[in-house]
Amino acid sequence: MVKKIFKLFHSEVGGMHQAAAILGLFTLMSQVLALFRDRILASYFGATHSLDLYYASFRIPDFIFASVASLVSISVLIPFLSDRLENKKDGTKKFLDSIFTVFFSAILIVAAVAFFLMPYIAGFVFPGISDPDSLSKVIFLSRILLLQPICLGVSNMLGVITQIKKRFFLYAVSPILYNVSIIFGIIFLYPFFGITGVVYGVVIGGVLHFLIQVPFVIKQGMLPVFTFKIDFKEVWRVVKISVPRTLTLSTNTLEQIFITAFASTLTAGSITIFSFASNLQSVPLAIVGISYTLAAFPTLSACFAKGQKEEFMKHIVVAARHIIFWSFPITALFIVLRAQIVRVILGSGSFNWQDTRLTAACLALFTISLFAQSLEMLFIRSYYAAGKTRKPLLINLAGSVVTILSPFLLLKLFASSESFRIFFESLFKVAGIKGTEVMMLPFGYTIGTLVTLVMLWIIFERDFRGFTKKTAMILVHSLGAGVIGAFFAYVGLNIFSMVFSRTATMGVFLQGFCAGIIGIIVTILIYILLDTKELGEVWGAVASKVNKNNLIVSEPDTIEG
Repeated sequence: MVKKIFKLFHSEVGGMHQAAAILGLFTLMSQVLALFRDRILASYFGATHSLDLYYASFRIPDFIFASVASLVSISVLIPFLSDRLENKKDGTKKFLDSIFTVFFSAILIVAAVAFFLMPYIAGFVFPGISDPDSLSKVIFLSRILLLQPICLGVSNMLGVITQIKKRFFLYAVSPILYNVSIIFGIIFLYPFFGITGVVYGVVIGGVLHFLIQVPFVIKQGMLPVFTFKIDFKEVWRVVKISVPRTLTLSTNTLEQIFITAFASTLTAGSITIFSFASNLQSVPLAIVGISYTLAAFPTLSACFAKGQKEEFMKHIVVAARHIIFWSFPITALFIVLRAQIVRVILGSGSFNWQDTRLTAACLALFTISLFAQSLEMLFIRSYYAAGKTRKPLLINLAGSVVTILSPFLLLKLFASSESFRIFFESLFKVAGIKGTEVMMLPFGYTIGTLVTLVMLWIIFERDFRGFTKKTAMILVHSLGAGVIGAFFAYVGLNIFSMVFSRTATMGVFLQGFCAGIIGIIVTILIYILLDTKELGEVWGAVASKVNKNNLIVSEPDTIEG
């Protein structure tokens, strides 16, 4: 047994589809744990002010992680190391030591400054949290969570080594340990320390996130250490590439900060509802969008390093086609089954039916942008693999302005226009519930994401001609299959609602499960009738690698628990 586990830890990656399939499996395991984590939080607290404070406390440490710790991200460093290995350059350990010394020192300094300035930062960022006790709690929790950017920054650094050595399982299990630790904090530490105990669990998870990789890295003789012999020339090369990438990621985090700030001024529980809906939509995003994007990234980097431009473009198109293949059917099913999904996953304890309906409405609005979020990541990572980071930065900046302004303007419109408010409340069946204005937050986020995708797509097509033509057919197939499949799922939902209980959790689950199965079967049949080749490719990849352990993963972009 020990030998099998050891062998699994040292398994290597295969092709892109196989890697994406296996990554999807491990991501699913992590996401299941994350959903279980959210269910416990929902059961203990419901959509309340207390849980609002918990989620708000992540925003500032999350921004520090995105703006500083991610400077040494896998996305940036893998191309550098790929080039060194491809051209058999010496000094890899010296390079890693220099990068580690500079960027780890930077994150320590920034975290220390943030610790002392937290009372001023928190008061400015969260205008709706004006109660002194509540604001003090956010400050205290945020200070504890400043350990997270440090832990995950180190984990990113070690992840570069484990991935470049093709030992992907080590990093694949890190998110699982992370979520297990948070669950541990909720169940075992919360009774003694309150919400602070949950945050302790988050910190423990961050420590385990990087510790699991340490033994292998030490064995390879590549553990980064502090050095006074810094190769500033190499550091500057990384900075020139990583800063635009980091600023791009920071703009996404800034969007979350602004949206959280808007939510803090709304009805108590709005931050929690937005966060729960965001976490739920991140499950298909992680399994589909992130899996294919990250599975393609090392291959794209290697192709570009070798000058294989046609292969480079081929892998981008294949990844995009498979992302589209999955995205529209999943989006359609999530919209139809939104209430069943939320009720089964979160509906227990203090999380009542009104919380369920609001979260379900927000989930539907989030999920509309699933394909846009996924393709946006693919376009950006493709530019990173090609060593081009300025274009995605400028486009993301423009998109972020739209994403930040949209919720603000929509909230104003929702408050001033009764017809606009009634339309949304009727469409998502939340009329008569307090706090429906929270729907404008995910709606604004979706608008911003769609605008960003359109801009990226136009620029990408100009730089890599032929992309649109090669993906147009699967776009039509996926949209058609998704809509038809969702229609049959909706019909099935109405039928099964008369068969199973609409109040008991098991009854709600069976409604959604049976209706979902019908929708999936119809979607597959449509794909077969349309002779969609991606269906055969996915089946072939899963069938050929179902019993093998070929993994590929990448670093987290946020630290939120």
